[in-house]
Amino acid sequence: MKLDKSNFSEWFDTVLREAELYDYGRYPVKGMGVWRPYGFKLRRLVLDNVVRKILDETGHEEVLFPILIPKDLLEKESEHVRGFEGEVFWVTKGGHQELEVPLALRPTSETAISYMESLWISSYKQLPMKLYQIVPVYRYETKATRPLIRLREVSTFKEAHTAHESFEDADKQCIEAVEVYKRIFDSLAIPYMISMRPKWDRFAGALYTVAFDTVMPDGRALQIGTVHHLGQNFSIPFEVRFQRRDEEMDYVWQTSYGISDRIFAAMIAIHGDDRGLVLPPHVAPIQVVIVPIPQKNEEDQEKVNNYVRELEEELKKAGIRVHTDNREELTPGAKYYYWELRGVPFRIEIGKREVDNDEVTVARRDVKGKVKVKRLELRKKLEELSEEMLNSMRERAWEFMKSRIRETDNIEEAKKLVEERYVVEVPWCGREECGLKLDEEVGRVLGMPLDKEINVEGKKCIVCGRKAVTKVRLAKTY
Repeated sequence: MKLDKSNFSEWFDTVLREAELYDYGRYPVKGMGVWRPYGFKLRRLVLDNVVRKILDETGHEEVLFPILIPKDLLEKESEHVRGFEGEVFWVTKGGHQELEVPLALRPTSETAISYMESLWISSYKQLPMKLYQIVPVYRYETKATRPLIRLREVSTFKEAHTAHESFEDADKQCIEAVEVYKRIFDSLAIPYMISMRPKWDRFAGALYTVAFDTVMPDGRALQIGTVHHLGQNFSIPFEVRFQRRDEEMDYVWQTSYGISDRIFAAMIAIHGDDRGLVLPPHVAPIQVVIVPIPQKNEEDQEKVNNYVRELEEELKKAGIRVHTDNREELTPGAKYYYWELRGVPFRIEIGKREVDNDEVTVARRDVKGKVKVKRLELRKKLEELSEEMLNSMRERAWEFMKSRIRETDNIEEAKKLVEERYVVEVPWCGREECGLKLDEEVGRVLGMPLDKEINVEGKKCIVCGRKAVTKVRLAKTY
């Protein structure tokens, strides 16, 4: 099997299938896939070692809400339901009986959580309340579905929901949420752009939406995280009231922020190469694979086998996820290929020479070449190599993304660059009609950059020629 990442769509589908991560397109419901054991381990490690760890460290508490939301509950916030009404799956029967109230399969949980918060919150002393859950959500996606990118069952939806005393406190929480997401994406070496979504593209029911986007190998921008200031738009209809410090009653101020399966799509796509997956060492299901080199002499073979068993036990005791490939039907070369495809960060080769010298040969997945390491120094060396590998992955990923970003003051050049799959930053007057024209004629408006200084002195909007007040990012998206 030959992999060619320049044909990204085919490469992505092939790697998901052949690395046994995620089986997509064969389950008989469109837009739904199956996490296979190796992929599920990767998913669990990312969620537990990165996402949950960072959320827990920042004072968030995990909860679990029902999957079904009554129609009347979903409809309480009018702008919210209008934003989702074309995407909702409805349960209308239980057995042979028609339900009195249709039940929605959760598209997101602002309404469900606001309802319960109205029963839980009564005083400022309970605030801030910072909750999160990692659950499936369901949206009737009508565009072409893509594995892990555009799904009808988003199997991994991390949604955080917070309640606060004031607009300012909720605003500070949005800033914290941005920092939380930066830590998560940095930990996985995923590069990102941070933008304020335009008014017409913010989350339904939000005062504003901040989005994280990355650039995939085919040049398309992929939204990988969002942060929403909800104001009191949900707390008022759901009567989420509390007694303030001055003993007056008020409605809480809320935020929500989410990431999804797209975090795995980005990690797989951005770091992989023509040999398959390249996984960050701290989340790899198998961090080290040991490949014994076959020996012609039976006595030598036994020495190699014993050495391998001892080494495997040492690494396991050190907390390293290690596997020994003892398959006799495969040559060492076939084993190298097999584990490279699966993105195992380190391969250890052991033959007679290694045994005689009390050492190992180590190959790092993301670079060519091998190094000899003394057995007693192996644990320390693997720690060093893990840090080097993650830093190298991060540098390469950021370099690639930055190479796909351009600036222009000319609308025709902007169209050309977007067609060539660049993210383009252009001067904008801030008027919605000009923004919508850019959205329709040039590329999807990602929003106004928040991760860099914007200088539009002397610049004019590339649509109407008025004085520019900011810049917007445009791109092809999924």
